[in-house]
Amino acid sequence: MLNEPSSLATGKNTFVPQPVAPTVQQQNPVIQQLEAAVAEVMDIHQTEYQSSTNATMSFTGVLRLDSETAYDQLDQQFEPLDHHALLTTNDAGQHVVIALRGRVRPEPRPWWPNAVLLVATLLSLLLVGAGSFELWRGIPYAVSLILILGAHELGHYFAARHHKVNVTLPYFIPFPLSFFGTLGAFIQLREPMRNRKVLFDVGVAGPLAGMVVAVPILIIGLATSDIEPLPNEAYYLEGNSLFYAGSKLAIFGELLPNENEDVFINQMAKAGWTGLFITGLNLIPVGQLDGGHVAYTLLGRRAQRLYWPVMAGFVTLSLFNSAWIFWTILLLLLGRGYTMPLDNVTVLDSRRRRLGYLALVIFVLVFVPNPLQIIDPT
Repeated sequence: MLNEPSSLATGKNTFVPQPVAPTVQQQNPVIQQLEAAVAEVMDIHQTEYQSSTNATMSFTGVLRLDSETAYDQLDQQFEPLDHHALLTTNDAGQHVVIALRGRVRPEPRPWWPNAVLLVATLLSLLLVGAGSFELWRGIPYAVSLILILGAHELGHYFAARHHKVNVTLPYFIPFPLSFFGTLGAFIQLREPMRNRKVLFDVGVAGPLAGMVVAVPILIIGLATSDIEPLPNEAYYLEGNSLFYAGSKLAIFGELLPNENEDVFINQMAKAGWTGLFITGLNLIPVGQLDGGHVAYTLLGRRAQRLYWPVMAGFVTLSLFNSAWIFWTILLLLLGRGYTMPLDNVTVLDSRRRRLGYLALVIFVLVFVPNPLQIIDPT
């Protein structure tokens, strides 16, 4: 999961220029250099100077170069002037370059909080896996799930580092008094995404890396689990996703659970199921979730049209499983803002678009509509 400082897209221009008298501003050498840099890549139709926002000025016109090349040139010339360039379009389809004063220059962070949280999460997973204070019994669950979560977050981490984006190490979140033993993990991106390609690569790398580890763990876990008669006392029943149900069908030759029996999953299978469940949550195509990043890079501002159908779906799910009420409230509060990269004009290439649609298919396959039920035969 990503936690990032980039601008949010809300369906309107991120900055609304407020023109002021240009006399003093035009005499500023920094402004003159900014304008000269923009003029090299764009036919400028309108210039507006800012008085009260973190934007110095904005330029409206038509790019003379392709957007990716133009932005690279702008960024190179804006950096020594301590400015970021934000490249977007207005409602009329014209290109807009906004000069944002103050480059993001993150300070180094200590690694020890990450290590402490990792150890705490491991202990929490051991406790949940063991079901007692004989923690060694929980090793299969703890190791399997930490590998899945670690792969997910390191996928984000190495993709960000590949694109030279400043990023923290993963922060794992222990939650010992729960079914899972953890609330997952996240990394923090400490500077804005350069363009949609970078945002896409960083966003999609986590779920795909997590899947690569979770799927074999799930398959091995299921293959070493036993089918048993349904108990006569209360028990937890993990929900089926399309992928999970298909995996059980492939391994056991039947759809489970049936009327009389089910596979009682061992610790590895539980970790694999949990890993895929978390992947499905992260791929919900709204807001700051990984799926929201994928949707925005594919669709741009049109991704906001997904918000209300997704909300309607979660409200419906909440009627059947109260566990979704929390997620419905969370998405209601936080799900409308999408991360907007600095270059919001350059679109994805065909390879990334195919990978993006694959990620949305994975979401459909691994999402669990009814995650956990307590079945009481009495």
